[in-house]
Amino acid sequence: MDFKDKILNKQFTVTGEIGPPKGIDLTLLKKDMAHFRGYVDACNVTDLQSSVMRVGSLVVSKLLLDNGIEPIFQVTCRDRNRLALQSDLLSAYVMGIKNVLSLTGDHPALGDHPDAKPVYDLDAVTLLDAISKLNSGVDMAGNDLKGKPEFFAGAVVNPGADPIEPEIIKMEKKIKAGARFFQSQAVFDIGVYERFAKMTGHLKVPVLAGIVLLRSAKMAKYMNDNVAGVNVPETFINRMHTAKDRRETAIDIAVELIKRIRHLCQGVHIMPIGLDELLPRIVERTGLEVKR
Repeated sequence: MDFKDKILNKQFTVTGEIGPPKGIDLTLLKKDMAHFRGYVDACNVTDLQSSVMRVGSLVVSKLLLDNGIEPIFQVTCRDRNRLALQSDLLSAYVMGIKNVLSLTGDHPALGDHPDAKPVYDLDAVTLLDAISKLNSGVDMAGNDLKGKPEFFAGAVVNPGADPIEPEIIKMEKKIKAGARFFQSQAVFDIGVYERFAKMTGHLKVPVLAGIVLLRSAKMAKYMNDNVAGVNVPETFINRMHTAKDRRETAIDIAVELIKRIRHLCQGVHIMPIGLDELLPRIVERTGLEVKR
């Protein structure tokens, strides 16, 4: 059963996230793929995450597909106009890539090329609408396609946004534009996510809760200070600060979060952030069932 079928059949689903390399050395990428294969139902490929120049998400998505991992092709609106975005989407489908995640994208000023000119011809909502049009057999200008794709499109949501109401309104717009699933920002406060789940239960669209592995207490504090909607409780920060083995503690926290949140969502989106080799142990300890 592929990612789309598992989501539509309302089965608990596990996705991961992999970052393309900055350069053409694929050694680490190949090691990371080995950690994901057989332990996730699908794997996101980030698109110049944090506006840092890297190998493109399209080619790495194809590499995952060729190596037995179903990719979720992340597409941001930051760098391309509607011509290039639609072309890349069609190119992806030709290569067998069917899952796509629509993102607006971080501003270039935040990355390693701050002088780069942003495009933002579209945003996450209008990109979803463009994907829906392609699926119906026409481009954004209304021109007929010779053969139409069948993308399974998703979007992101931040359960910890404050206030939460505008985030839910945007979520509703994304659903109307064609989002079939959501992956969330990192969740550390189960109470916050429980409130979000109650407020969005009427939408009937599956959400995969975001699980980020903590590397250190310093990372946790940084997220609290700089990542909107993320609140790492002091108990987790203290555990990381006093940990004899931070990797083991990171696993323990992730496992605890998944066990506590799994009844509130239809899956989890695990973001290892450089600790990819720990993902198999998290999946095994939580007893999550993925396609093999």
